[in-house]
Amino acid sequence: MITKEEIEELIIQIRKEHGLPLSPFEIDEIRYDKEGDKLFIIAHDRTDKSVIIGSSLVIGKLREILGVNLVTVYTTLDLLVKRETLKKSLKFAEEHGLDFLIPIIEAEFNFPPRNWPQIKKKEKGLIFLTFNAPALLGFGELMFKEQSVYGIRYTFPKLNYKVVDRPLRELFFPDSSFVAEISRNENVEIAISEFQECCKVEKDVILINPMRFFGIGYFETKYLFGETRPAVFQKEDLIDYVVEQVGDGLMEATDGAKIIWWGWKH
Repeated sequence: MITKEEIEELIIQIRKEHGLPLSPFEIDEIRYDKEGDKLFIIAHDRTDKSVIIGSSLVIGKLREILGVNLVTVYTTLDLLVKRETLKKSLKFAEEHGLDFLIPIIEAEFNFPPRNWPQIKKKEKGLIFLTFNAPALLGFGELMFKEQSVYGIRYTFPKLNYKVVDRPLRELFFPDSSFVAEISRNENVEIAISEFQECCKVEKDVILINPMRFFGIGYFETKYLFGETRPAVFQKEDLIDYVVEQVGDGLMEATDGAKIIWWGWKH
């Protein structure tokens, strides 16, 4: 197994070869997922992470040299923040009888790598589609045996869902009261969407934002579940969404910039 010292030497070598400044950086840990052939670099802080990634050039060359499927960089702070999120989610799950989610929460405490166990799924859940629709559908498959899927008219023409006429802003910021209402009408106890809260109970309906609940950001869900962007939206809402996601650590600034540029051209 390659050591962090060897990784550091390779990064310096790559930066020299491509005329990049030799900025100091620190790696706290290296983890390798043999099953997925993935290398995880745990940098000390975000400045170190930026140097290691090197505008994607350094990390891309590093992956080529090592011959692995994927090289990903996290920071020690990223993982500490994630663990604090998971502690709160674990407490919520224990308090509200969400025992079926506890094995996934416990597995996420050991991330990276990610090794989700098979769980006993809830019989039925509701999904309200928002911007990161593939992630919500993916988590729905993970959590529920059967799903009722709702979405705003015209937003995802290639996906199958029950259409509702709602303000387009709810494509990014769903109304929790409305989602709770349609969940009760469907006789469903748990609904997932991109709520601004990690998790809460509203009139006997449990509302969960799985990305916030498990501390999994856009970059990771994109590789886990793919991405499908909405056909219609309001640009101002898109910017508000991206700014909030980046501010909350759920989206990398580079991903956010790309999404805004796409939205503006669209």
